[in-house]
Amino acid sequence: MRLIAERISKQFNEKQVLKEASFAFEKGKIYGLLGRNGAGKTTLFNCLSGELAMDSGKVLLDDDGVSVEAKEEDIGYVYSLPLLPEFLTGYEFIKFFMEVNEDKLEMDHNIDGYFDRMRISQEDRHRLIKGYSHGMKNKIQMLLFLITKPLVILLDEPLTSFDVIVALEMKNMLKEMKKDHILIFSTHILQLASDLCDELVILNKGELSAVPAELLKSAEFESTVIDLLKDDHHVDA
Repeated sequence: MRLIAERISKQFNEKQVLKEASFAFEKGKIYGLLGRNGAGKTTLFNCLSGELAMDSGKVLLDDDGVSVEAKEEDIGYVYSLPLLPEFLTGYEFIKFFMEVNEDKLEMDHNIDGYFDRMRISQEDRHRLIKGYSHGMKNKIQMLLFLITKPLVILLDEPLTSFDVIVALEMKNMLKEMKKDHILIFSTHILQLASDLCDELVILNKGELSAVPAELLKSAEFESTVIDLLKDDHHVDA
């Protein structure tokens, strides 16, 4: 199974953010999406997820040569700024979410089991989401996709808000999840991308390109990526 971004273009006023961006992402891998601030990483995610209408292009799911347009339920999106109902406790929200998505649940689903897997304590799961840290809110976001298991999961820099121990737990969980999903991970931290991702994709000047696999573990990795991202006309957002 592959997620195919086919010639996606998006323009805001006079700025061409995506310029016929194309790439094929395969199931079973974690992809690191690298780009400078303002390069269009979030715009690309919004187009892939259907949050934002494209000016042109398609988002396809391809299974052995049979392609169909991706649907909203095929793609999960972990936002950099979590959007959660802060007037509910974590437990109340997840219980409601599971009831709404009952048809997608595994036969032996257990709400406390999901919280245990995310290492969210009994005390925290019964506190209002309003009082959660940014990292805890991101954990709740991740929990939603453990429940519904969308084929594609987009992660917009979610690990930057975690402490060292929790970030390691989340990295291990993502590595476990990749066999059943297409994971695309947006980050500006080169070391994190190198440690976690199977393949790296550069978004620069509105276009997508792959970083050669042999560079991932090489001594020239950082300098090569920086060279690929150089753009004399780029202005950080």
